[in-house]
Amino acid sequence: MRSRRRGAPHSTATVDEVPSTLTETAPRVLGVFDQIGLWGNLGVSLLGFTGAAVVLYPNGPGSSHISVIAALVAIAIGTLLGAAAIALSAIPGAQTGAPAMVLLRGLLGNRASYLPTALNIAQMIGWGTFELVTIATAAHTVLPSVPAWIWIVTAGALTTVLSLRPLGSVRLLRRYVTAAVLIALLYLFVQLLSNPLPSLTEGGWTGFSVAVDTTVAVAVSWVPMAADYARHSRSSSAAFTGAFVGYGLAQIACYALGVLALVTVAADENQIFAAFIAVPLGGLAFAVLAIREIDQSFANVYSTTVSTQNLRPTWDRRKISLVVGALTVVLALSVDIYGYASFLSLIGSVFVPLFAVLAVDYFLLSGRSTWDLTPNSPSRWLMVAPWLFGFVTYQLIYPGQVGWWAGFWGAVARAIGFVPQAWMSASLTSFLVAVVTTLAVGAYQSMRQAGSTAGND
Repeated sequence: MRSRRRGAPHSTATVDEVPSTLTETAPRVLGVFDQIGLWGNLGVSLLGFTGAAVVLYPNGPGSSHISVIAALVAIAIGTLLGAAAIALSAIPGAQTGAPAMVLLRGLLGNRASYLPTALNIAQMIGWGTFELVTIATAAHTVLPSVPAWIWIVTAGALTTVLSLRPLGSVRLLRRYVTAAVLIALLYLFVQLLSNPLPSLTEGGWTGFSVAVDTTVAVAVSWVPMAADYARHSRSSSAAFTGAFVGYGLAQIACYALGVLALVTVAADENQIFAAFIAVPLGGLAFAVLAIREIDQSFANVYSTTVSTQNLRPTWDRRKISLVVGALTVVLALSVDIYGYASFLSLIGSVFVPLFAVLAVDYFLLSGRSTWDLTPNSPSRWLMVAPWLFGFVTYQLIYPGQVGWWAGFWGAVARAIGFVPQAWMSASLTSFLVAVVTTLAVGAYQSMRQAGSTAGND
């Protein structure tokens, strides 16, 4: 009989669905194709289509665009790097059976894990709200006679239903939705490619690093929830393959389709949805993609639920999901969520260096055998230092678009004489800084342990 890993909860779970509390063992029922279907659907996003405009115009609306070749290369590099981060962050979840925020108990300690957990809950609720508004906007574009609020309520209700049976929803995506999405994407590619293409090299490579960073950041935004699903994987290899292949191929296709729409049919970067609908039967294909967007809001609601359970392990996830689902609907109906997009991106920047620290400590330093995932896990304050160094690095290079925050970090950069260069990627540089400083902390701990052992001898 396989021994229970340290910190793993006792088993009272059913065999085919997520248990109601975090004190029960997660069932291992998802195969590699289930996870390719899940991550493939998450990699296709209506926000990804509009994000293609940021890749093509990395210096902002109205500026000169980079070449189509440069945009496609940036999409490929950024997506593969981001997909690799998602896939690596899925492995600890598959090996321990713990969701993402519970894994942070092993890295930071139970109480210290509350801060990133709270930030993750805030960003997941925000992105869940954002998705409902995006779905409503897309659906209203296809059927303008139906008020947007009806689409918000309908999408919110479906999102909540899916989150009540998350593993069943993942299998549903794999069996039915994935095929429809593939057909819709292929159809739109064929229709858009029938239009004359501009020169693929016109525009140059200025802004290429920003374009790469954009696609990396979008992919890495899924890192804080990868283990939430990988903990139900039958193996760590299936979790890695499903995330890397599914998400990587899907985001590349999604962004490439957005770039293609921009350079062939769309009048400007704000007309991508209209460009899809303008092609023959494009409205039907786009409707498939709009309905499929519900899997994005479902993922955000479910991850909010299991993140909340890191704070309260005995709370029933179904009740949490009902509350979170209702909250996203209320926010989508009453709040201008687009005005908060910059805040959501700022919160997301917290998790790039945090993942780097987790990966180095889990795979190279401490290892899963010594990680304490129990509610009594002691604080590991030294691991906060590399996370903080990485976060500061990110902000010095790209502090985002929140006025007062960007102004503060601009003043800090001037005070220390730091000038971010055009080739610097905030995501990649902060990741590397966090990796190096985590290795330094590990070396310091080893030296201190060796000195203590020698003193006892």
